[in-house]
Amino acid sequence: MSNSSSLTQFLLLAFADRRELQLLHFWLFLAISLAALLANGLILSAVACDHHLHTPMGFFLLNLSLTDLGCICTTVPKAMHNSLQNTTTISYMGCAAQPFFFFFFMSAEYFLLTIMCYDRYIAICKPLHYGTLLGSRACAHMAAAAWAAGFLIALLHTANTFSLPLCQGNALGQFFCEIPHILKLSCSHSGYLREIGLIWVSACLVFGCFIFIVFSYVQIFRAVLRIPSQQGRHKALSTCLPHLVVVSLFITTGMFSHLKPHSISSPTLDLALSVLYSVVPPSLNPLIYSLRNQELKDALRKMMTACFSGAITCLISSVEHSLCNPLLAQPTF
Repeated sequence: MSNSSSLTQFLLLAFADRRELQLLHFWLFLAISLAALLANGLILSAVACDHHLHTPMGFFLLNLSLTDLGCICTTVPKAMHNSLQNTTTISYMGCAAQPFFFFFFMSAEYFLLTIMCYDRYIAICKPLHYGTLLGSRACAHMAAAAWAAGFLIALLHTANTFSLPLCQGNALGQFFCEIPHILKLSCSHSGYLREIGLIWVSACLVFGCFIFIVFSYVQIFRAVLRIPSQQGRHKALSTCLPHLVVVSLFITTGMFSHLKPHSISSPTLDLALSVLYSVVPPSLNPLIYSLRNQELKDALRKMMTACFSGAITCLISSVEHSLCNPLLAQPTF
């Protein structure tokens, strides 16, 4: 019988037993992670460089991209490494770091989505008070509160989970270290109940944010229906649609992954659902926002055009410089 002090590593669940499928998973995860890094990086650059996006929504979108990058970088690199190296091990400290950062970024993202819902509510239902209620200082305080709350939740859950004695082996039925699977290895009844209590507190906080989002969108839709012109209603809804899609994707994937009936649970299904809620939303969020946000699309187009033009100009200048100075192209002896 082993405890947590004698454990040096954990065993993660492999995506496949065949080497060809493992390499396929590696290339698939590599493509997803590169796409997510590129998309979120472009949004970060566009928001930071374009003054038209220096708005409360742009500021919160920048923070959302940071949480998406954090989620991808927490789970995917180790899964890629294990698939490439044909191994399933992760160190004890690495396993402790994964749930902390995953909880941190996912919790911060959920709170940021709640704040962004408040932003849309003020913009549509109380437009005359938008500048007062969502000034730069207020936005900074709300974003800081979201990050701080995510950090506190992650710290409490991770510290409590890894303080429990583990005596049920070291095999986790997940492709990354997730707290419910680590709790299955515990042999401490009181510590298990303490973590269940923390989960209930977190669930109540999540449910409270969910109720706030639903209530806000009910008020938003009522305000939109009172707009006399069809063009005005369409414009108001278009500003809310990306956020509503992102929130729906975030909540539905997480709820279905953790609240599905035990009768349909299986290792393959659990693995697929874990990828669905931990990898897919951070990868799709930039695409969802860039498709419907005209200002963001214009900023991205302007930035990419400027970069492309600069690269072409630099290339032409270097070629002209070498042609005008033929001695530079000749070897010296």
